Amino acid sequence: MRKVAIITSSDTGYRGERTDESGPVIKSIVEGAGYEVVHYVILPDEKEMLAAEMARIADEKIAQLIITTGGTGFSPRDVMPEATKSITEREVPGIPEAMRAFSMRYTKRTMLSRAAAGIRKSTLIINLPGSPKACRENLEYIIEELEHGLGILLEEEKNCAVKD
Repeated sequence: MRKVAIITSSDTGYRGERTDESGPVIKSIVEGAGYEVVHYVILPDEKEMLAAEMARIADEKIAQLIITTGGTGFSPRDVMPEATKSITEREVPGIPEAMRAFSMRYTKRTMLSRAAAGIRKSTLIINLPGSPKACRENLEYIIEELEHGLGILLEEEKNCAVKD
């Protein structure tokens, strides 16, 4: 069973002034897909703190997949993509590109997403939007393909060819 860590980036959530609705959406979807949530935390919109937590999870092999929510917009406090890029060794631009292309069907505001994805060691990190609705739409769209990507990353699968 693949292990997942969920990180919510929210100043108000961290201070207990707002209930995190997106983290539970992510948890429900990944558990429904057969993943085990082993870590869940709400952190403030602080680049260094977010980066340190993602690096720790990857370096200590706590999870093979880190899914973040929040901090991907235009606000000066939205720093999740920068935190992610600062600790990843390889970018995975296709995942956020696919999510944005899919979400454009629902709202043109999707073009404002700065979400990123990348790999650190043997952990895949994916940024999702902060909206519970957008989290659900995006994660449900990509979840099926993540298993294959993780299989390749962890050297359990050798061939990326589409199976008939």
